[in-house]
Amino acid sequence: MDTTVQLAPASYPATPVWSYDGTIPGPVIRAAQGSRLERRLVNALKVPTSIHWHGIRIDNAMDGVAGLTQDAVPPDESFDYAFDLPDAGTYWYHAHTNSMEQVARGLSGALIIEEATPPDVDRDEVLMIDDWLLDPDTGLFIDDFAAPMTRSHGGQIGNLVGVNGRYDYRLPARQNERLRLRLINSANAQIFGLKLEGLTGWTVALDGMPLAAPEPVTDTLVLAPAQRMDLIVDVSAEEGETAGLLFAAADDTWRVLAEVSVKGRAASVTRGTPQPLPRNPRMEIVGVDEAPVLDMPLQGGAMRGLESATFDGQRMGWQELVQNGQFWALAGQVGLGKTPFATLSRGETARIRMTNDTIFPHAMHLHGMHFRVRKEDGALGPLRDTVLVMPNETTEIAFVADNPGKWLLHCHMLGHAASGMTNWIMVL
Repeated sequence: MDTTVQLAPASYPATPVWSYDGTIPGPVIRAAQGSRLERRLVNALKVPTSIHWHGIRIDNAMDGVAGLTQDAVPPDESFDYAFDLPDAGTYWYHAHTNSMEQVARGLSGALIIEEATPPDVDRDEVLMIDDWLLDPDTGLFIDDFAAPMTRSHGGQIGNLVGVNGRYDYRLPARQNERLRLRLINSANAQIFGLKLEGLTGWTVALDGMPLAAPEPVTDTLVLAPAQRMDLIVDVSAEEGETAGLLFAAADDTWRVLAEVSVKGRAASVTRGTPQPLPRNPRMEIVGVDEAPVLDMPLQGGAMRGLESATFDGQRMGWQELVQNGQFWALAGQVGLGKTPFATLSRGETARIRMTNDTIFPHAMHLHGMHFRVRKEDGALGPLRDTVLVMPNETTEIAFVADNPGKWLLHCHMLGHAASGMTNWIMVL
């Protein structure tokens, strides 16, 4: 729906946005692990749309990718989403039709699947981190969604950063209170460097999937677009001291992203290292060393370009691709081709080796399944659904193709996806 919210400080104009149920972000949806979620999308916009339920190992028909798993929902029409929730964790939902514009204008929200046995915390808080590119004189979004500069470079970066739709987000707490912070990067392209101030914390889950053991937060946390991170933190600051979540600004300073206002005391002592979260089903990936390796170079963008690639069934050179508003490719394919990047048998273990031949980072997201990064020594990293692939580096992911259907694999810098960096795999 169309609505207006006050994203910027009150001295600036309000901003017309696209919204789920009239709020930015949309309402937090909470459900129990093992339950079934049913939601009807009623499209009150003037443009077609659809919803992707990001990170959920979902039935393919419910994945919400317009042009691949469903038709976009026209204005004044509806679509019923219904699917089981096998995994506990922190997920999110967002538009997946013309995503670069629709997500930037506000179409996203948190999806929280709760464990049967929750961790020992005093409160569970969702922090949805976003940025907005606004005209300070009008409050309107700066509409550069199709601009070649935006699409061919790092993507659209906002001039205002906030949490849960507020530039001045504050969270009240007491000293020694224990909080679960669910961090979600819903920004269009910005990679957030984060650190804790006045908080002692542990990372307990990434992209919804629990870690084998909590990891102490001792350094900068990196959260790429679409990634999530669950922290358990103890409020160590005393009343009146600075506490909260800070982010690394463009001028190399640390600024408050979410302020924790400390008042009073919850306990006289801290609780020590938390217990791991309960495991989700099907977290094992076996047969990795024997699995075939599929090469997927990440190609294109400003300063590199493409000698040629396939777009819309035709082989095109760089200049012709640019004339068609396309700047990126995955393994020589620009956008969704008629044939998948790979066809896998159900239950097959696969490896995809992504070599970033561009000068920009890319947050690569696989729909429908989680993967582990395979390191050079063969060790496997934590289970994730989105991985940050840095320039001139190679990242190899391994996963079990245990979910049948057509699954998108794309960059979640949404301008990159909109201009070529999108492909798909078929699981039979």
